[in-house]
Amino acid sequence: MDKVTDFLVNLLNTKSPSGHADRAINFVKDAFEKLNVNCEITNKGALLCVLEGKNKSIKRTVSAHVDTLAAMVKEINSDGSMKLSRIGGYTMNSVEGEYCSVETFNGKFYSGTILYNETSVHVYEKVGTTERTDKNMIVRLDEVVKNDKDVKNLGISVGNYVHFDPRAKVTNSGFVKSRHLDDKAGVAVLYSALLKLRENGTVPAYDTYYFISNNEEVGHGARAGYPEDTAEFLAVDMGAVGKGQASREDNVAICIKDSSGPYNYDLTMRLKDIAVNNGINFAMDIFPHYGSDASAAISAGLNAKHALIGPGIDASHAMERTHIKGIEESAKLLYYYILSE
Repeated sequence: MDKVTDFLVNLLNTKSPSGHADRAINFVKDAFEKLNVNCEITNKGALLCVLEGKNKSIKRTVSAHVDTLAAMVKEINSDGSMKLSRIGGYTMNSVEGEYCSVETFNGKFYSGTILYNETSVHVYEKVGTTERTDKNMIVRLDEVVKNDKDVKNLGISVGNYVHFDPRAKVTNSGFVKSRHLDDKAGVAVLYSALLKLRENGTVPAYDTYYFISNNEEVGHGARAGYPEDTAEFLAVDMGAVGKGQASREDNVAICIKDSSGPYNYDLTMRLKDIAVNNGINFAMDIFPHYGSDASAAISAGLNAKHALIGPGIDASHAMERTHIKGIEESAKLLYYYILSE
């Protein structure tokens, strides 16, 4: 798994917020092309790759998304701090204290920290009890700025992206903790399965397309861009770990239902059988507050069977954590699915 871990950490450290994921798309494209996969970037900026199969009678699409949560500069305050507009669904308290970087329109980066606007306990009385909202959270810029004019003179503008530092780390016990494991861990699963196909010299049962979407966190990642005659659409995304959930960080979750409704029963049961027959550590699960690229594809009118799998990830949309074993088990399930008829 060393190659997969290195791939994942490098991907985690590649900035790719929804709407501006081109750096990571190109990173993944280069990695896949080194394994002799034909890839192209779609008109929307997603990545589409084809793994030619033995049988051309149907097409399968396997997706993962490389885009992440982020923010934009919403307003430059008179004291030189900046208010934020969220990109994706997360709580403001989950990014409080996080290091970040502001990217100007000409590609320059300035470091900063996301803070509650009255943070000091030595000055403010209600630091511990005030709800964190869009109105009271700011970016403190690491530049000598005293007013909004100073900030604008740096080239910073409303609409500039604010990237969260991922702080990716792999522990000796096999955990990977970082922001943006949703869904860069899923992309690593696709990479791991591809490595196994190449190392074993195996060929997919059917033509299989890898679709790396770049707008999943804002809802329209897989609404277009893959073959329209896809017969089966499998999303590889995070398994939701928490109280009441069967998913764990060291297994692969097979989601049978989420907020969008049930996934295709026939395909989901086939995935379960593949897991059982190949000794894969899995859990059937329901995700109560969740949507995937597979559900987005179906809602856009794709006439396909759809399913969702992925490694368990704790503390989703905050400081996330998974385990190498969860990525391994997910990659095994994907590998055997790709080979299955």
